[in-house]
Amino acid sequence: MSSPALSLKVVAKRQESRLIASFLLEPEGEFRPFRPGQFLVFRLPGGVIRNYSLSGAPDAKGQYRITVKREAMGQGSGHLHDQVSVGDVLQAEGPRGDFVLHTESPRPVVLLAGGVGLTPLLSMLHHLAQTDRRTLFVHAVENGADHPLREEVLALAARPNVTAHFCYRAPTDQDRAEGRFHSEGFLSKATLQALLPLDDYDFYLCGPPAFMQACYAILRDLGVARDRIAHEFFGPASQLDPAPAKPAPVASQGNDVTFLAANKTAPWDDSPSLLDFAETQGLQPAFSCRAGVCGTCVTRLVEGSVDWTDDPLDPPPEGHILLCCTRPKGAVVLEL
Repeated sequence: MSSPALSLKVVAKRQESRLIASFLLEPEGEFRPFRPGQFLVFRLPGGVIRNYSLSGAPDAKGQYRITVKREAMGQGSGHLHDQVSVGDVLQAEGPRGDFVLHTESPRPVVLLAGGVGLTPLLSMLHHLAQTDRRTLFVHAVENGADHPLREEVLALAARPNVTAHFCYRAPTDQDRAEGRFHSEGFLSKATLQALLPLDDYDFYLCGPPAFMQACYAILRDLGVARDRIAHEFFGPASQLDPAPAKPAPVASQGNDVTFLAANKTAPWDDSPSLLDFAETQGLQPAFSCRAGVCGTCVTRLVEGSVDWTDDPLDPPPEGHILLCCTRPKGAVVLEL
């Protein structure tokens, strides 16, 4: 079951760039440790639920930090930027998320961030800076006005095992005069090749979809194995990796998944979730978070039973499941 909600007092609010602000939060009660890369789920006025990555150091006991970009039509980000002030109390749950740094790995690490996608990767960087693992932090942004937490990254890059590289798509004259970036334009294969000596790396990616798709394609073109590329990507996996899905078993062995509305039955192929499986079968279920947070992928379970891979933020109605965090236990029939 989900843990009780956290009451988080805003103790500091800081503008990090033209559109991005950080909020330092202290729990009114217990502090729940988090792993580098995890997020908190916030319940905001009007029934708005949003998840925001924790951008601070995991060892900063007693405090959380979220770093939020103001989106043009963002109800959650707009509320935080315009209505929330120091002294206010926010309600959140978590920490949650499986996009986390594998701290047990001995391999060097490459963190590839696009825009505000730096938030979970910055938390990872804080942890890595306390180790001897060689780390490259690459951040692609528009220009200096849109570059959050630059000085914090540079301070961490002063450690002997950390290197930072900033790529500005459209630097200003001031950016050029001050030498605020290392490469210009879009992050390219040639840039990464120049930065990375031959080695066996763990890669972590987070950013806008186009950035993620481009970086993923570059890494695969460089021969990086899929299982060495971890990513936070809220979309169908096929949008990031166009490789064909693993073929389904020929015989069902009693593990068929039936989609009633689509008039389709297929043998379960051990996909990460029923949502992933539905997408490999050509269906397009509604979804948003893919993390059991938003409830968008709720579907009626007509027959059979499922295992939950993660506790939903709000349990669905009786007889319903969330596709994104369930896997079938034997044959199932879904109203989809």
